[in-house]
Amino acid sequence: MAGLRLHRGPLASLNFRLFLACDVISVLGTAVAVVAIPFAVLAIGGSAADVGFVAASATGPLIVFLLWGGVVADRLPRHRVMVAANVVQALAQAGSAAAVLSGHARVWELMALAAVRGTGLGFYFPAALGLLPQTVPASQFPQANAMDRVGRNTALISGSALGGVLVGLAGPGWGLVVDAVSYAVAALLRAGMRFPARPPAPAASMLHELREGWREFASRRWLWTIVLQFSCIVAISTAAVSVLGPVVARAHLGGARGWGIILAAQSAGAVLGGVVMLRFRARRMLLAASLSVPAIAVFLFALAVPLTVPLIAAAAFVSGGCLEVFAVNWTTTMQQEIPPGMLSRLSAYDAVGSWALAPVGAVAAGPLAGAFGAPAVLFAGGVLVVVLTAAVLCVPEVRTLRRAPAPDGPRVAA
Repeated sequence: MAGLRLHRGPLASLNFRLFLACDVISVLGTAVAVVAIPFAVLAIGGSAADVGFVAASATGPLIVFLLWGGVVADRLPRHRVMVAANVVQALAQAGSAAAVLSGHARVWELMALAAVRGTGLGFYFPAALGLLPQTVPASQFPQANAMDRVGRNTALISGSALGGVLVGLAGPGWGLVVDAVSYAVAALLRAGMRFPARPPAPAASMLHELREGWREFASRRWLWTIVLQFSCIVAISTAAVSVLGPVVARAHLGGARGWGIILAAQSAGAVLGGVVMLRFRARRMLLAASLSVPAIAVFLFALAVPLTVPLIAAAAFVSGGCLEVFAVNWTTTMQQEIPPGMLSRLSAYDAVGSWALAPVGAVAAGPLAGAFGAPAVLFAGGVLVVVLTAAVLCVPEVRTLRRAPAPDGPRVAA
């Protein structure tokens, strides 16, 4: 019976199997690179500030090109857009690896190559969000989203561990090689996807299509209110994970070892949350998603006290699991409520809005902690998460929007 259920599930689709394999492979490589890149910058004599400059060099182009990437992905075959983006990312990361391994890398070179990777991601991300619904029948969207999240989070944990070992034993340059190869393999596998031909794109300018996407985005109150909520929440989370958490860990939790345990617990919770979502089918998806968000505040409060490492890790575990409940329900709602031909554009507006304040959170966290103390800032962040969630729950659509009966067959973008 288990084999029969598997055969009837998303894994029966070759396109979904390739989609999932590519996601796992590319996230694994990215997780290795997250460990390798800071040490690569430091290995060539860069400072801690230089590490931040290299990271910011990838984020800026990502945000700039997301909206254009959404238009392109709604016009062209999405899997081919993703193949092209993966090739660009592979070449850029291979260039970084070659520069580091040669011993002649410069910080500005790594910044320029990071900007190229960020540009590729700006086109890749909207296409990926629009492609998954084309790989499985609509009735399987929740299960497919959950499988993809489980695969990505498992790859994230494995890649982080592999990155630490590889960078420690062989050096950061080889970690960048692994990432470059992962992009190349993902591009090769994705090229094997086959989809029915999409109708010709309308003869409209990209600016017109961006305006059309904005009108569709603004017309859905449930969409833009939750994006506004997460614009603040992502900024708070970025401040906590990138700045304030390490500060608290160094002062009270045994330093990097304690912080590593906490982050690993959060990732493990995310994996379990994805597994739960393979079975869980909330009738009111946005309500279930929103009710999971205050778990972030619990984690922030535990860190603000601070509690002991095991207790903070437990809060992080619950937070990671609840965020997966949010992510799967949110993605499924987008796939249900947004026309296929608009999905990449609206997903791009979602991403831009959600990530827009992340750099602000990272930059403001240090000065705020210096003025008020890290615990006070973390506690205030937790209170704000609860307040924002309560405000979103006042929106009628968030409370009442229901899962629709799903037709059979993958969706084809119009």
